[in-house]
Amino acid sequence: MTNMASQSKTVLITGGAGFVGSNVLAYFFRKYPDYHYVVLDALTYAGDMRDITEEIQKSRNFTFVKGDVRDKKVVDDLVAKADYVIHFAAETHVARSIADGEIFFETNVLGTERVATAVHRNRDKVERFIHFSTSEVYGTAESELIDENHPLNPQSPYAASKTGADRLIYAYHMSYQIPSVIIRSFNLFGPRQHPEKVIPRFITSRIIGEPLTVHGTGESQRDFTYVDDVARAIDLVLHASAEKVVGEVFNVGNGRGVSIKYIANLVLKMVEPVNGAKGGVQVVSTSDRPGQVSRHAADFKKIKTALGWQPRTTFEDGMRLTVDWYKQNRSWWEDKLKMKQVPIELKKGRVEMQ
Repeated sequence: MTNMASQSKTVLITGGAGFVGSNVLAYFFRKYPDYHYVVLDALTYAGDMRDITEEIQKSRNFTFVKGDVRDKKVVDDLVAKADYVIHFAAETHVARSIADGEIFFETNVLGTERVATAVHRNRDKVERFIHFSTSEVYGTAESELIDENHPLNPQSPYAASKTGADRLIYAYHMSYQIPSVIIRSFNLFGPRQHPEKVIPRFITSRIIGEPLTVHGTGESQRDFTYVDDVARAIDLVLHASAEKVVGEVFNVGNGRGVSIKYIANLVLKMVEPVNGAKGGVQVVSTSDRPGQVSRHAADFKKIKTALGWQPRTTFEDGMRLTVDWYKQNRSWWEDKLKMKQVPIELKKGRVEMQ
């Protein structure tokens, strides 16, 4: 069999100016410099052209298209030219989905339908289609580790919209045999993540001397994976033989639950406020977020067995890399701080910023 990685390919990345998409693009650009990369991104608040390095933007092997995955014509035109499609484009913030869920279903479900339909129409061209799902589709774990057969019990509008997209891809594979693979990523962190997410929110709050805001008791646990490890998993899935991966679902995670309280304490140790102040309140608590998942850690044996993938970056090492990036790139995140919290309606109509 011909090694797909040895040939020049065109890779379409939806949402490629966002956190995960831009990091995966940078990883692939370094490893496969002869590939041509096409990024489709609507450049909402979560997308930023500064996420794509100047070297990539100036490369003759890079094309950027500003557009929406709900735009059928744009999606059809781009997919028709692609050998590989990696679909990241999505609304992703749980709190925003609780505040206003409509756009989540429009982008995450209808947008995914547009991409999947275009892949079906161009099935003679597209060799591999990766749909980037999320562990949020599982809800709270019913066992110590979550494997791919765990029931899907989404607990927020965001999670429900991603569950709809996840199952839509499954249905398209069963109905049309599209060459799809679903990756259910657990929580991610690393450079260029919007400060609405918990780790960059903690880091940036600490840098500017604000207290860290923790939902509830802070005991809820998540499985956090450094973004470069996820890029490596996508690389393996994209270039594996079809019989190993097409039609499959793979968890990608660290296999370790980390509490929000632990993260907050780690940030307090790793980051000194710019003004050097150590006094005052360092952590404040808000009400627990509606739809909060209390326990969440990945069983990644399936992808380890099939492709040899396992995480290489420990949580603590990834945190050091991430803290260093936010310290060195203050100009990137300062203008985003105004969007790090959203108003959430709690019981009896009470509104709280979360």
